[in-house]
Amino acid sequence: MDKNLLLFERIVRRALAFTEAPLDEAKDIHPFDLRDIHPNIPQIVRNLFDNGHYAQATFEAFKFVDKEVQRLSGESENGFKLMMKVFQESTPIIKITPCISLSEKDEQKGYQFLFAGSMLAIRNPRGHEYAVRDSPDDCLDHLSLVSILLRRLEQAGYKIA
Repeated sequence: MDKNLLLFERIVRRALAFTEAPLDEAKDIHPFDLRDIHPNIPQIVRNLFDNGHYAQATFEAFKFVDKEVQRLSGESENGFKLMMKVFQESTPIIKITPCISLSEKDEQKGYQFLFAGSMLAIRNPRGHEYAVRDSPDDCLDHLSLVSILLRRLEQAGYKIA
């Protein structure tokens, strides 16, 4: 084949990637569905997100996690203290794993820190400060973490309300 024709073919194939219109399908799909946000997160979170209140949406989602852990554990503490108490590896109230092998104990402790750390680092600033602002992507990242935490509870056999 002629070198010029081969060069032309390469250019055309590459140009297709730059000229093809984006699919409009994604416009009709809510970001929560694109990110597979947990379906049991309260409707208020979605409403706040849709109205541009991203920090408040994040705060409400983490309040939901806190209240679910309270409900599942029967404990009255909240936030960091609750998470450190109920997920401790030695005598967990909420067992993420059987806590028999070293790996299972490590996973239990890891989730203890994920739950507790998310209360300190994500929920608390939005609950105690008045000027926290999040972008839509930040909020979706936070809600993805909420979804991971809730799904891990479900995988361990707990029912999310």
